[in-house]
Amino acid sequence: MTANGFAKAGPPVTVAEKVRFLSDPGTYAHDPATVEVIETHMSWVFLAGPKVFKLKKPVRYDFLDFSTIGKRRRAVCDEVQLNRRLAPDLYEVPRPLGIGADGRLSLDGARGQVVDWLVEMRRLPEERNLERMIGAGDLTPGHIGQVADLLRGFYGATPPAEIAPEDYAGQFAAEYAKTRAVLTDPALKLDEPQLDAALDAYDRSYAEAHPLLCQRVRAGHVVEGHGDLRPEHVFLTDAPVIIDCLEFNRALRLVDPLDEIAFLGMECAKLGPEWVAGALYHGLGAALGNPPPVLVEFYWRYRALLRARLSLLHLVVQPERTPWKWRPQARRYVALSCRPELMRLPPEGR
Repeated sequence: MTANGFAKAGPPVTVAEKVRFLSDPGTYAHDPATVEVIETHMSWVFLAGPKVFKLKKPVRYDFLDFSTIGKRRRAVCDEVQLNRRLAPDLYEVPRPLGIGADGRLSLDGARGQVVDWLVEMRRLPEERNLERMIGAGDLTPGHIGQVADLLRGFYGATPPAEIAPEDYAGQFAAEYAKTRAVLTDPALKLDEPQLDAALDAYDRSYAEAHPLLCQRVRAGHVVEGHGDLRPEHVFLTDAPVIIDCLEFNRALRLVDPLDEIAFLGMECAKLGPEWVAGALYHGLGAALGNPPPVLVEFYWRYRALLRARLSLLHLVVQPERTPWKWRPQARRYVALSCRPELMRLPPEGR
């Protein structure tokens, strides 16, 4: 290993070899009975008893670059550091994946050449995941109050981001241009009767919100937040934690807390409970800076249509994976974009 922790020159180890090694229970010193393997768009995740290990794929996209071991190491270090903000006792130190002189892989990089880096973390009880709790009908207002408390403290301790107001406001126009192009692409056959009305409503909302977006930056309401605040990342343990911060692109983490909770509330509404968005909004209270209704509406519409776009793009990027899922999901998001009033629903009105 070099002084910077990068691999020395040597025979390449394929991704398949790494995945095979990490899928074997005998790989791990804590001797798990089994290893469950999950493939995502950007990583391989190994659920090994009480621990989880994540191996980043050597991929490169417009929004991230994991193409070299050095870049993956940096991403692993960033993931551990950034996620400790909302899950302080969960993430371990970055783990080197090494290969010895005998050609055998090991989780002790000090004994040989480092061929990759892993995120290592403690495993959380899956039944306490917010998405699972919604599905089981176990979610209560008290749980959402705990999430609001956690986020209120997090945002309150996070300094304002350094970003030009027009750059912040302009990024929404740039992203929405992509969203509109995908949602109206005849080849993707969305065929959603509400689409034209949803797009027109968004256009009106953005025109009204644009100066307010700039004001949010000037008032210090844009921070380096989580970046991907979805129900599957929230765990309602004794002390709630939020995992899987968007570590690979800082620009995508520069957000208005109002935007992030609109995203989380909208995703919960898609799963069923429509009262969560309003409970979060009212639970964070003054931490959101008393935003005008038009801004609340804008963030809701933007997030829902963006998620509709990303759903459809699965049909282009990974057409072989659950193709039956994405078009109906995109339609649900388009329909949700027309219901921004859920964000300001009083908790007692659920």
